[in-house]
Amino acid sequence: MATSFSSTTQIRSSIFHNPNPSITKTFASLPFPLASSRRSFTSASHYVTLKLCPTFKPFQIRRTPFVKAATIEEIEAEKASIEKDVKNRMEKTIENIRSNFNSIRTGRSNPSMLDKIEVEYYGSPVSLKSIAQISTPDGSSLLVQPYDTSSLKAIEKAIVSSDVGMTPNNDGEVIRLSIPLLTSDRRKELSKIVAKQAEEGKVALRNIRRDGLKAYEKLEKEKKLSEDNAKDLSSDLQKLTDEYMKKVETIFKQKEKELLTV
Repeated sequence: MATSFSSTTQIRSSIFHNPNPSITKTFASLPFPLASSRRSFTSASHYVTLKLCPTFKPFQIRRTPFVKAATIEEIEAEKASIEKDVKNRMEKTIENIRSNFNSIRTGRSNPSMLDKIEVEYYGSPVSLKSIAQISTPDGSSLLVQPYDTSSLKAIEKAIVSSDVGMTPNNDGEVIRLSIPLLTSDRRKELSKIVAKQAEEGKVALRNIRRDGLKAYEKLEKEKKLSEDNAKDLSSDLQKLTDEYMKKVETIFKQKEKELLTV
């Protein structure tokens, strides 16, 4: 026959005076809400059962991402970087136009007329001016003196294969080039080529300006620049572009004059 509990003292004694110390330690290590407010007792005639609430979930902390705003110094650095990149690219465009113009002969001797010639030297293509000294003995001829005389044949072959329109004279020590006089028709043809190269240079400058404007628009969208600041920078960029456009025009007019002067 089952024996029932007759008093509260006996129930408390069964729970809190448990002879098993491991169970006592387990209760003690439970989190406060779990150990106190999340337990219930069910008693029967022979036992007491501790029930834990199955819906209990540990407390979670939501972290808000921290966004660092750009400082004035960082914004100024980005603006300076854009301006520097634009100016460097425009300078390279001017240098490229000059190089192209110098390679076009005008009837006068100029060492830069051979700048674009590459020579097969020990199995690798190298520029002629890197393996030979080029000079102008007079206004109508060029003198090519290689640092290594064994490269004379390769230099001669490269000059013949190029479009400079000059026949090399190899004497075994140096190569002499006589610059033929330009005909009127040939001068006009070269003027057209120069004009085309100048226009290509202007297109390159406009493309560089476009890239700069996009970079400023990006800063404005990121709220690093105000609308007024973006407009001021765009205006400065246009002034810089106009300045380099004038440089192209000046170089072109000078080259055209050289070509048309007999």
